[in-house]
Amino acid sequence: MPSGAHRCWAVALAQSTIMPPARPAPPTRRRRDKRRPSGFAPSTAPRPIDGQACVTISDVEIIHATGIDGARQAHGLVVVIDVLRSFTVSAYALDGGARECRLVPTIPEALALAAGIPGSVICAEVNALPVEGIPISNSPTQIREVDMKDRILVQRSTSGVQVVAAIREADIFAASLVVARATVQACLLRKPATLTLIASADHPEDHACAQYMEGLIRGNEHDHEPDHEPDHEPDIDQLLEPLRASDRYRRVMTGAWPGFPPTDLDLSLQPNLFNFAMPVTRHEGYLQLTKLNPSSPTTNQHRSN
Repeated sequence: MPSGAHRCWAVALAQSTIMPPARPAPPTRRRRDKRRPSGFAPSTAPRPIDGQACVTISDVEIIHATGIDGARQAHGLVVVIDVLRSFTVSAYALDGGARECRLVPTIPEALALAAGIPGSVICAEVNALPVEGIPISNSPTQIREVDMKDRILVQRSTSGVQVVAAIREADIFAASLVVARATVQACLLRKPATLTLIASADHPEDHACAQYMEGLIRGNEHDHEPDHEPDHEPDIDQLLEPLRASDRYRRVMTGAWPGFPPTDLDLSLQPNLFNFAMPVTRHEGYLQLTKLNPSSPTTNQHRSN
């Protein structure tokens, strides 16, 4: 890129509030609004995609949806978000050297798939509880303790995997807070007309991640403006306040939730820990999740066996 060249980001966004709905609701369409949303505060985080040429995104429609019902209606480029904890586990596994993650919707499918892959690791839960005979229960704490180098992680989860499996006709990224910025970068580089952000469950952390990602896009929209302050991004602590005020959060913090150690919260709620996105591709019998560096679209992708 020539010296002094600037990045161009133009995105159509919403006028409505960005607070999550009280219960699953029809997809919310967001249109252009130049105002900065609530939940923003100064940040010293670096701006994304160093070395990239000018990327112009015009008239991008951002749709917020929730759960399987939202997945069935999804179109355009789709991001499925599961912060606690499925796609956080995926990210830690890939960062730890895993070749790929393979997603399946049921425990029998997970066991059968893992049995046919030498050296594979299986990770599963049902309704956020461990599965007898499967030692890793959808926990980033546990997956970090496993040597994942050149291995395949087989995953079954109650929310994230089910929502991805329910999407029929769309390109998909799996996401969580630890890969939020890289996922936004990868999405914008595809220049989508429509971007659907799906909270895999009606949980405050998934809605917070969707709001955070929209905020990153909204900030990128103004990067080329002379009076733009480049060091602003969504205040993730503010967005996560509903989670931290919840009984569910307090229960995890007591250490009394089987298969859900309190350290999972610390590992899952750190934004932008990894600089890669996680595209999903369909294969016979499973969905494949791989590692994609958004600044090098062909990097870190593994061919399926």
